[in-house]
Amino acid sequence: MNPTPPRIAIIGAGPGGLTCARVLQRHGVPVTVVDHEASADARPQGGTLDLHRATGQVALLAAGLHDEFTALARPEGQQMRLLDHTAAVLFQHTPADAETDRPEIDRGQLRRLLLHSLAPGTVRWGHFLRTLHPLGDGRHRAEFDDGHTETFDLVIGADGAWSRVRPLLSDATPHYSGVTFVECGFDDADARHPDVARLVGDGTMLASFAGRALIAQRNSHGHLRVYAAFRGSQDWALEAGVQLTDVEAVRSALLDRFAGWDDRLLALLRENDGGFVNRPLFALPVPHTWNHTLGLTLLGDAAHLMTPFSGMGANLAMLDGAELAEALVGHDDADEAVRVYEAALLPRSAEAAEAAARGLANALAPDAPQGSLRHLRRMAGGDGA
Repeated sequence: MNPTPPRIAIIGAGPGGLTCARVLQRHGVPVTVVDHEASADARPQGGTLDLHRATGQVALLAAGLHDEFTALARPEGQQMRLLDHTAAVLFQHTPADAETDRPEIDRGQLRRLLLHSLAPGTVRWGHFLRTLHPLGDGRHRAEFDDGHTETFDLVIGADGAWSRVRPLLSDATPHYSGVTFVECGFDDADARHPDVARLVGDGTMLASFAGRALIAQRNSHGHLRVYAAFRGSQDWALEAGVQLTDVEAVRSALLDRFAGWDDRLLALLRENDGGFVNRPLFALPVPHTWNHTLGLTLLGDAAHLMTPFSGMGANLAMLDGAELAEALVGHDDADEAVRVYEAALLPRSAEAAEAAARGLANALAPDAPQGSLRHLRRMAGGDGA
């Protein structure tokens, strides 16, 4: 007789958790995904992702979704521009026609692709995990905010920065990086804001100088997503007496912070549509490790939250999910599978987190953009054209 498969719960329906669920189901392993959001469309999913050939795309191959991804992806989004505060272009990479190392896809498109690949009813929306009670032998009873409970043999924490699963494995908590992003955007940019659209190009533009940066990314359907990045208190607006809901007050405060920059760059702050969203950046300590615990593990930001300056967060989360699922499929003993997974995960994520910290330091260094320029030239093999 076949042994009863373990009851597996994935807490969190982000890219990593959904990838793990997809790979498990592809191999006939039952899984339950729970997420605190009310529905798949309860909130916007954020900007664009570049999915790397050696990480995110490997995960999509394991999920059997690479062809579907290719149909949605934007290879032209691999373009990268580095500018200084005068809007002088210091570095530009324009991808060749056949280049597919890091094509872009909107986060919302990626999430829909993963969700639609799962069996109906796999994701239980509106389930906030209140606590986990160890029952022995690796089993845990999950208690949700509506009062109902379920028992699982393996609980996978894929629940992001403020994970409810992580405290059972680690005392680490995310710390403020000292850097805040303030997000804004442009709709129908090519038609309504052609000068801004040309400045940004087809992919990502980073303009940095003396500890400040403006980052702009092209999304699908003509949308541009912009971040003003600077060092300071995460409560900078409160300390400046500015209400984040007061669009013109925030705009004025940001323009003051970037005073002296070229007007073509200031247009990113002056002409954008809608309001501003404050996004202080948090990260887990590096390295973040934990003692192996029967019946529990982590993936994605729950395991290795880092700032976005390595471009690896979602890529690693998806690779985490795929590798954990494949280990569970390939081992008769689920605990041994988790041990194999964690042995690869922990050093890999530490290396990526260290790269993210360096990228953040380079982009917002006193001598910026020189550190970013050196990094991009190294990546391009010395060719800055």
